Amino acid sequence: MKIKEYADREMMMMQLADKIAGELNSTLMTHDTASLAVPGGTTPGPIFDSLCGIALDWSKVFIMLTDERWVPETSDRSNTRLLRERLLVDRAAAAQYLPLYGDAPIPEDRLDALGAAIAPHLPLSVLLLGMGADMHTASLFPGADMLEDALDQSAPPLMAMRAPGAPEPRITLTAPVLRGAISTHVVITGDEKRKALERARSLSPAEAPISVVLGDATIHWAE
Repeated sequence: MKIKEYADREMMMMQLADKIAGELNSTLMTHDTASLAVPGGTTPGPIFDSLCGIALDWSKVFIMLTDERWVPETSDRSNTRLLRERLLVDRAAAAQYLPLYGDAPIPEDRLDALGAAIAPHLPLSVLLLGMGADMHTASLFPGADMLEDALDQSAPPLMAMRAPGAPEPRITLTAPVLRGAISTHVVITGDEKRKALERARSLSPAEAPISVVLGDATIHWAE
């Protein structure tokens, strides 16, 4: 596991934005398109604020979330809403967005269509992940109803997930997609998550889903 420590969070977010942009640009030098998957939540917001203004051929970049709550964009709980406000703006407004939500009562009604839309853009060129204190990543939560299936090497790219305490269903990239990314970065802040990350190294993926990427990921941490 590679851990890169930073003096402060602001420096980490800016340098990570530059790193992601550089990797996308390198991909575009040898490929017609590049793909980027990012988490929702509050932690990556400052990364998005820097990344969206970096000069890049964004029209050839396909962006998706690592997971999404099954709520419309108008909801305060929508990760897509965050992306439209903080990443898909400025220069990055030219990027192609691949949603993980469709207008249907439950995610199972749209899984096939949403999965078919992202399939041409796999493996991911760059994957940015977060991690919760419970060692979940994307919507792969310990104790979730379909976690075992989502961790399986034969899992489809997308699966619906319901977890204890989550007020709505989720849709998430599965372990094979996360493990298959060309470049993987995990961003965490604070002592609690650093200790959780260390615990994850000795636990199974069912106990600590973040462990599915720790062998290949670069961990970016600031207090």
